Amino acid sequence: MKRSSNACEIRQAAIRFGLIYWVGVFIFSSILWSIVGTDPIESAIGKLLHYALCSVITAGISALLFRLHERLVETRSPENALPLLVGASFILSLAAAPAWATLGYAVYTLCVWPQLAVFDWKDFSYDTAYGAALFFGWSCLFITLVFGFELHDRELRLAAVREEALTAQMRALRYQVNPHFLFNTLNSIAGLIEEGSATQAERMVLSLSTFLRTTLSLDPMHDVPLADELALQEEYLGIERERFPDRMTFSIDMPEDVRGALVPSLILQPLIENAIKHGVGATVGKVEIALRARREADRLQVTIENDMPMGDDHKQPAGMGVGLRNVAERLRARFQGDSEFSSGLVAPGRYRASIDLPCRLA
Repeated sequence: MKRSSNACEIRQAAIRFGLIYWVGVFIFSSILWSIVGTDPIESAIGKLLHYALCSVITAGISALLFRLHERLVETRSPENALPLLVGASFILSLAAAPAWATLGYAVYTLCVWPQLAVFDWKDFSYDTAYGAALFFGWSCLFITLVFGFELHDRELRLAAVREEALTAQMRALRYQVNPHFLFNTLNSIAGLIEEGSATQAERMVLSLSTFLRTTLSLDPMHDVPLADELALQEEYLGIERERFPDRMTFSIDMPEDVRGALVPSLILQPLIENAIKHGVGATVGKVEIALRARREADRLQVTIENDMPMGDDHKQPAGMGVGLRNVAERLRARFQGDSEFSSGLVAPGRYRASIDLPCRLA
């Protein structure tokens, strides 16, 4: 079906280019004939008839070259098929050249009738060489047209394969979020049950069910407004507040002009999860988690900061790499190098993760 559609497109393009080609030949020959003293207006009807008949010959040459091209591409690479096609076009042009000269003489005879047309072998030979050049020129243009369509078709197929690969990668990375998050949340529920907080555990299970239903319905390849992403994270924070009701504060600093900025869905989930697990879960006192979003020119910058236990070394806590690596890989796959992600301690007991990506409004 694809080959048939491509052949139809080539046929339509060949008709359009053939019309342009013969109009160009007509104009060019009219100028040359006028230079040598022939009235281009008087000869116009004869040339039009001659070129119309010869356009049928070029159509036949094109059909033969296209069939030969289809057979060659099945067994040879395009680089090996091209010289054979050029050689075939040269042979076909030579074979069709006498027909050009014969039709030209027949049209000339018709135009001068009832006078007798004088036949001259020298003029016939010159006309044959001229016809061979015209047919060969058209054949080369047609071969270029065919290979142009084939190259375009290959580019489309390659783009489709790349898009499918990117989609698969994005889905794999996005779906990696849910098992990682689910593991940590179930541990939290188990902790509440061990502490005897059955009511809190029940509310947490219901919140978890709602959150998972919402996240699984999101398309990994479609971005969401930042406001919607934060609304989804509020549902997640509601789950964690069941475990840390008195020790976690979450603040958002986001002006109105960035609320509609598009971000990959669930891109903030691993960052907030890390802030809770390695910030709130690793300390005894209160922990502040602060989200800040700003637009700088055509860039969107989002940062998440959280308190962490004070320590002598500034090494990244163990177990934090999975979520951060997921965010970095998703941004790299989604924006193809036009994004930045960084994370690390910015002060003793203060951790920051930053995202910089193109600002696109919903």
